[in-house]
Amino acid sequence: MEFNLKVGMSYKAELQVELKDTAVSLGSGSVKVLATPRMIALMENAALNAVDADLPEGYSTVGTHLDAKHMAATPIGMKVYAEAELVKIEGKKLTFNVVAYDEKDKIGEGTHTRYVIAVDSFIEKTNQKLNG
Repeated sequence: MEFNLKVGMSYKAELQVELKDTAVSLGSGSVKVLATPRMIALMENAALNAVDADLPEGYSTVGTHLDAKHMAATPIGMKVYAEAELVKIEGKKLTFNVVAYDEKDKIGEGTHTRYVIAVDSFIEKTNQKLNG
């Protein structure tokens, strides 16, 4: 199946850091600053939204790899955003450059791989794990 995706598609996902977004709350650290897993989730969300609306009904993408650096801490109350840009399309494999910023600094950067999937068959195959 052909997909209507183009290199250069992008999206910006934003959030204001709350206690629930911190390393303490997510169990990834002992400091009340934006957790690395939360930054990663924001990067993945930006990549998902860069292409999802342009896929046919019944299709989506799933993340399979993310290589990122978390370079600066962000306190509770500050806004952060992640941008994803589609840089390579290889059939169903999509590669994105991702970057994250808070109100003062670049806080993260990396690359993210997602695959286009047919949702129903993906869920059916995944649910087969329950049957042994």
